[in-house]
Amino acid sequence: MMDYRMAAVWLLAPALMAAPVAAQEMNRKAQSEVTEIWEPVPRSVATSEGRPPSDAVVLFDGTGFDAWEAEQGGKIGWSLEEDAMTVASGSGGIRTKEAFCDVQMHVEWRTPAETEGFDGQDRGNSGIFLQERYEIQVLDSSDNATYANGQAGSVYKQHPPLVNASRAPGEWQSYDILFEAPIFSEHGALRRPAYVTVLQNGVVVQNHVQIQGPTVWIGAPSYEAHGCAPIFLQDHNSDVSYRNIWLRPI
Repeated sequence: MMDYRMAAVWLLAPALMAAPVAAQEMNRKAQSEVTEIWEPVPRSVATSEGRPPSDAVVLFDGTGFDAWEAEQGGKIGWSLEEDAMTVASGSGGIRTKEAFCDVQMHVEWRTPAETEGFDGQDRGNSGIFLQERYEIQVLDSSDNATYANGQAGSVYKQHPPLVNASRAPGEWQSYDILFEAPIFSEHGALRRPAYVTVLQNGVVVQNHVQIQGPTVWIGAPSYEAHGCAPIFLQDHNSDVSYRNIWLRPI
């Protein structure tokens, strides 16, 4: 005859075994919830192919210079044609009317297709200056020998690019830049240097490198305290063109 006590244990065994498993799963869930962040909820940013994000500050869309002013004031001398603006050699650089600190920036640029008689730093030279001080070099670096920290994709005279991602002269190229502005104390001392990441044509050429100070042609850079400042595009006596410029304060 079957022992009813044994039969009861046998019938209850699955439930008894399941109870610790269920408790363990509940404990794992509680442990997981400890590291879940629900608030604040990230705001939504609309994106679409070939267009700036919905929260971008559009600096140039091909229709005019509304966001810009001449380097020395007065009328901008650069030309505007086919949704692009082109340096007019000798007219000076241009800068944004608005000042910026930390930014994500997109800019497309093109050096002249004609290269005969030009080489090194004389071929398609311009520059994108973050906060009017820190230059990401623009240059025709397709089969064009020059010093590595002066070629396209360099933090000029500071960091050579990781690779040469340049396209042929006359072709449109792009920079996507993540810039962290320097931070200064109330007394002007440097608390944190600037950092920059640059993608050229979708390729990482600067990977969160430390900027050593404002761009200088001769000598070593040295920080001086400043606040947010404009984006500056350089006139370096070459007919470099720009288009599709936008940024997002971050």
